[in-house]
Amino acid sequence: MKHRLIAAVIVAGIGGLSSVARAAESYQVDPVHSQVLFQVNHLGIGQIWGWFQKFEGTIVLDAADAARSSVEFTLVPESVNTRDEKRDQHLRGPDFFNVKQAPKWTFRSRSVREVGNDTFEIEGDLTVRGVTKPLKFKARKLGQGNDPWGNYRIGLSARFTVNRMDFGISYMPEGLGREVEVILDIEAIRQK
Repeated sequence: MKHRLIAAVIVAGIGGLSSVARAAESYQVDPVHSQVLFQVNHLGIGQIWGWFQKFEGTIVLDAADAARSSVEFTLVPESVNTRDEKRDQHLRGPDFFNVKQAPKWTFRSRSVREVGNDTFEIEGDLTVRGVTKPLKFKARKLGQGNDPWGNYRIGLSARFTVNRMDFGISYMPEGLGREVEVILDIEAIRQK
């Protein structure tokens, strides 16, 4: 009897561990329902807004332990759109994004921790134009649930600021702001 009880406890413990191991779920960013926006000061007078149209990412979310979560994100800077083709061509060139030499920008998290109700602090490495710098920001989970097409989705939002000079984007330092605000509104689909 004692051996059966011990075996039952071990089996229950292993079952509990496997459910924790399965707590981490992988999500793919849905670019059709996501936005990557930015704004930068123009001549000390106003703000110029733009967005990127091509990006992808994977979010691993562990509901039981946020520290086992992770984020990987890749953005194609050539897809920039500021509603002015001449400006967009200039942004793609060597004065700004230099897309021929640096066709992709990446972010890879090093740590994720929950800092509040559905709010996470994410630390990782941002690589732009071949330069890698640490980046820390907060992301808030907006919601989650089933969509009409049989998928399960989560929504996340984040805002952070980067200094463009840190990545070698130093063109027109007196006329354009050094600080660029980035806004992410992401929907991601759970992978089955």
